Amino acid sequence: MPADEEQIRILVENWAEAVHRGDMSGVLADHSEDIVMFDVPPPYEGVRGIDAYRESWPPFFEWQRQGALFQIDSLDVTVGDDIAYAHALLRCGTREDLADRPENRLRLTLGLRKEHGRWIVAHEHHSFPDVGTDTGEARADLRP
Repeated sequence: MPADEEQIRILVENWAEAVHRGDMSGVLADHSEDIVMFDVPPPYEGVRGIDAYRESWPPFFEWQRQGALFQIDSLDVTVGDDIAYAHALLRCGTREDLADRPENRLRLTLGLRKEHGRWIVAHEHHSFPDVGTDTGEARADLRP
């Protein structure tokens, strides 16, 4: 495996482990000051900048302390000279959520750029599949 791909895999795995632990320093590590994140919960226009990104995590950590899992199931990385992207599927939910919908996965896409020889996350996108009802309405219970 090429060195850059390995570095990015480690970066993503470390980030996911930090999220699972509720470790804010680990979650913020290797993220750009101008990060843009599109997440499952609002705001619909996304979270922009490292300060807003930091502020978005405490409610998730609080929910996760109820015994939720945040674990990479699969991870793919594509690397260029100075930009890369990674996409992953994660098990994200309480044990009850995962028992009720064992196939449900959080979808994660990361856009990275290389600055001063180091990979950093510049864009992060999280989503769950819309498994709407028979009427075509989106289910409100998809979000943790």
